[in-house]
Amino acid sequence: MNTYMVVHRAPELSWDAVEENWRKLAHVETATWMYTFYNVEKSVRFCVWNAPDRETLEKVFFDLGISFESITEVTETKPDLWSAKQWQKHLAAEAAADTLGA
Repeated sequence: MNTYMVVHRAPELSWDAVEENWRKLAHVETATWMYTFYNVEKSVRFCVWNAPDRETLEKVFFDLGISFESITEVTETKPDLWSAKQWQKHLAAEAAADTLGA
């Protein structure tokens, strides 16, 4: 399975409509909806999915009548996945950066 970030912008959708879509998406069998980051103020959702390919996700959204702005394959990374050596290198680069505290 591959991991994808799907961006949805739909300012015309009410919160109730978004929740109804989430209930539908939770039952999809061809792909797995992992979680969503939702900015209510801007009405934009960033959804993380596992799927065999992009086309599978496009079909899921088409079949359910859900629009999307983009689908991008992604790889997760976070500090606790890095080796101690890489983390120390990262911290040193951050400390020396011109944008420190910006």
